Amino acid sequence: MKRLNTLLLFVLLLGVSCVKQTTEQNNSAKNNFVTIENGALMLNGQPYYFMGANYWYGMNIGMEKLGDRQRLVNELDQMKAMGITNLRILASSEGDESQAFQVHPTMQSAPGKYNKEVLEGLDFFLSEMGKREMKAVMVLNNFWTWSGGMPQYLLWAGKGEVPYPQISQEWNKFTDYSKQFYANEKASKMFEDHLKVLITRTNTVSGVKYTEDPTIMSWQLGNEPRGYSEVEEYHKWIAKTSALIKGLDPNHLVSIGSEGDSPGPDAGINLLKDSDVKDIDYVTIHIWAQNWGWYDPAKPEEKFDETKKKVREYLYKHVNDAKALGKPAVLEEFGIARDNDDYSPSATTVWRDKYYSFVFDEVYQLAKENAPIYGMNFWAYSGEGRPPRPKEFWKKGDNFLGDPPHEPQGWYGVYDKDQSTIQVIDDYAKKMNGLTSKVIADNAQ
Repeated sequence: MKRLNTLLLFVLLLGVSCVKQTTEQNNSAKNNFVTIENGALMLNGQPYYFMGANYWYGMNIGMEKLGDRQRLVNELDQMKAMGITNLRILASSEGDESQAFQVHPTMQSAPGKYNKEVLEGLDFFLSEMGKREMKAVMVLNNFWTWSGGMPQYLLWAGKGEVPYPQISQEWNKFTDYSKQFYANEKASKMFEDHLKVLITRTNTVSGVKYTEDPTIMSWQLGNEPRGYSEVEEYHKWIAKTSALIKGLDPNHLVSIGSEGDSPGPDAGINLLKDSDVKDIDYVTIHIWAQNWGWYDPAKPEEKFDETKKKVREYLYKHVNDAKALGKPAVLEEFGIARDNDDYSPSATTVWRDKYYSFVFDEVYQLAKENAPIYGMNFWAYSGEGRPPRPKEFWKKGDNFLGDPPHEPQGWYGVYDKDQSTIQVIDDYAKKMNGLTSKVIADNAQ
């Protein structure tokens, strides 16, 4: 009897130990989620400041047979060495093989028909990011054509062929087409069905449910959604979709993925109004100096001071808007062409390095002064990839680059050989990552 009691006590103690260990592991995993506290991005009870990159193609090169997993591992190691801790990535893509100006293969080749290779490529990608303590912003849809996105859902919903602006050069026809998505019940339902599949997925590599994976920082409604003349429907879509995501996954943050306020008067986006939604946790800012006509890479000396002035005004305006909303901000897209608008990998980056230094320093100084901005993701990392035909559109079989398939290849991507640019990134990564220690020290005084 004494031996039986001893054995029973041992079993009970072992059970308590296991429960304690499991609880500690769960609490540790929970602490590793990026959260919002008092309008600040937080990680493990401390402010979360970061240097980040856009690295949209990770799930495609993460495919086991059709991708290049060694390249993915190499590039993640390269970015980790630069101090990059946050990646904005494509987490959904749609369209069959006939679709032009977009990535292939896609995650969904038809509504509800999934490519296992792409899904498992995303699993592998997230698993490798987790090993390096990186955080992922998961982009779920796209106003533009390069991942299928809203135009593809509309095509599936019977709204006719996509009027590709790359062919017609008529961007108004395309935006008039894409903006129909918000009010189209059939197209929206397809997207919502997809969200239920993806967000509730279990990673086949790590065995961790996506909803329980602290590698994921946030779910993002889409890449640069714009309302145009459908602002009311756009706002309804933001509220409905963000609430759906929160219902599926209360552990992760949700963001829109918009530019903020586009300089165009008719884009139908406004940071203050669009982000004033309960389930939108932080605001996003995109700045495109060249695309918006603020910078001419062929004549950089003539407009660079003016470029900096406009960029600074745009950034400060949006950070102040975030402060008014009581929400943190992230500058998640910005970039500039190589010198002389040369798309060749051999082109120099003197003016890009100056521009990166300027933008990084503006964000750093704002954050240092306790403005509600916490990170920046440059556009974009191309790593080991090189364009076989610089300045032409991507074709199936080409290397994946930071430049998406609907844009001329070699435009904005940073290569692994761009040592001067990498040095600038590394310098400011140290500064941004050091801000957490500064805030802790300030609070201790």
